[in-house]
Amino acid sequence: MTEWLEKHAPKMVLAPSFIAILVFVYGFIGWTAYVSFTRSKLLPKYDLKGTIQYERLADSPRFEVALTNLAIFGVLFILFATIIGLTLAILLDQKIRTEGPLRTIYLYPMALSFIVTGTAWKWILNPGLGIESVMHDLGWTDFAFNWLVDPNLAIYTVVIAGVWQSSGFVMALFLAGLRSVDNEVIRAAMVDGVSTPRIYMSIIIPSMAPIFLSAFIVLSHLAIKSFDLVIALTGGGPGYATDMPATFMYAMAFSRGDIGQAASSATVMMVIVTAIIVPYLYSELRPRHD
Repeated sequence: MTEWLEKHAPKMVLAPSFIAILVFVYGFIGWTAYVSFTRSKLLPKYDLKGTIQYERLADSPRFEVALTNLAIFGVLFILFATIIGLTLAILLDQKIRTEGPLRTIYLYPMALSFIVTGTAWKWILNPGLGIESVMHDLGWTDFAFNWLVDPNLAIYTVVIAGVWQSSGFVMALFLAGLRSVDNEVIRAAMVDGVSTPRIYMSIIIPSMAPIFLSAFIVLSHLAIKSFDLVIALTGGGPGYATDMPATFMYAMAFSRGDIGQAASSATVMMVIVTAIIVPYLYSELRPRHD
């Protein structure tokens, strides 16, 4: 009996968590995908009706706006967070005296929730309270920064807040990668008279391809599931100008009482995430032949 317990104790400990994940994660993913092929409205129905919900989704101007916003936010968010994070990492890699405090300052926004970030930036960008009001008080009465209430520019305020919060995390990733580079290679390049910028551009940064891929995956995941930041900062407005697939799904499920549309949009989001994650997992887990 003792030997049996020693052998199966790890499985018994992990079994409840495994069953919970199986039911409450993968089970509900399967349920959502199933409901997306029904005519469910306020309450779920289980009579399959084909792709009618996806056809409605394709004809929805609001979901088209949500996908467009996701593309804009995703590209700019990933691009600027990566550039700023890499730049900060390179500056800190010079082993400056105040590296510790600066690293803490840059990482601090990541400790905040997106709700807090969105609320703070909503105050900062509010034309009546934030930057525009401060500039008017300083005498710059012609200064205007009303992106938050402009339907064509509001999505870029979400980019600003998202980059502010996530660039410190990207900096930490790149800084760890920079510190792992073989110093012998760098010393050899310096002996050959290669300048520091050339060392970074030609030797160090190209060797950090896995770090770039990891940063891309993490940032893509944050962009696709962005919900609380949008809700706190713009509420999806003005109108639905800053809607994202996640906020569209929430609105359909809890405001419009259209579970079928919510399920189909959630399934589309899952497909997008899968399209990003699966190639990454394949590249990381495939056997490498020397």
